Amino acid sequence: MSDKKALLAVSFGTSVAETREKTIGAIEKDLSAAFPDRSLYRAWTSSIIRKKLLRTENLAIDSVEEAMDRMAMDGVTDVLVQPTHMLIGEEYNKAVDAIRAGAHRFARVTLGAPLLTTPEDLKALAQAMKDAFPTLAEDQMLVWMGHGSDKTEDNVYLRLNERFAAEGTDNVIVGTVEFDPGFDGVRERIRARKPRQVLLAPLMVVAGDHALNDMAGDEPDSWKSLVAGEGTEPVCILKGMGEYPSVRAIYVRHAQCAAAL
Repeated sequence: MSDKKALLAVSFGTSVAETREKTIGAIEKDLSAAFPDRSLYRAWTSSIIRKKLLRTENLAIDSVEEAMDRMAMDGVTDVLVQPTHMLIGEEYNKAVDAIRAGAHRFARVTLGAPLLTTPEDLKALAQAMKDAFPTLAEDQMLVWMGHGSDKTEDNVYLRLNERFAAEGTDNVIVGTVEFDPGFDGVRERIRARKPRQVLLAPLMVVAGDHALNDMAGDEPDSWKSLVAGEGTEPVCILKGMGEYPSVRAIYVRHAQCAAAL
């Protein structure tokens, strides 16, 4: 009897319907296309978002534990897990713990890495970020807003800024909503360059609540308002990282590397 293979895509999730299939759904489609011999399963790690969608849209999405149960009941023997998380952090580790707890129910379980895991990933993402806006004018700046991480020993957001600085790309900068680098560094760069226009884009898989509110909201502490307060025109790009094919390709590469182990 041959193995019954599955591909489990694990995401944090989003309650914003407009971005859901453009980002998480698009990543899942690319993964599924790369592994046509595997049945696709979906799991989200955020219980708050899962409960909200069940309440507001009557949409039930499995937790990692529920997805593991579902695959076992379906007779799956070989599981390839690919997370869509940005980096190794709390949500990723929570998913890994659940996967390890249920792994004994399958003959084989392999796990792909999140988006930013190796120096090669960082290089590929930095290139994708620049390629996304190839015609940036001299009087424009591009500001990427990430969520942030408390991993001070290996801060990928700071490393992205270091890469841009090393390449002489001083009209592109990364800031985060939480932790370092915050908006202060973005403000300093705006004051130094005095651009006519600042493009604000989410450095997040989905253009969800953080992008809609912390970045593009009308509150006085949103990044749009803070940029406008510097006398510069803010332009918000509500496009999650999952919408860029070159970013999705990194996830596919990670899944392929895991499958080859």
